Amino acid sequence: MFGLGWTEVGVIAIVALLIFGPKKIPELGSALGKTLRGFKEELNKNDSDDTSPEEEKTSE
Repeated sequence: MFGLGWTEVGVIAIVALLIFGPKKIPELGSALGKTLRGFKEELNKNDSDDTSPEEEKTSE
């Protein structure tokens, strides 16, 4: 996982908890998930837009 060990991940989690507080962490996780989901959907949308209508007809 990005070259991080469990110790580093633990320290990052504790620092995030101290900075944002326990109530804000789930909100941040939800917002991050929605952002990544939207980004992934846009990438998939662009991939399907790259195919021309002729290619779509032949693939059906």
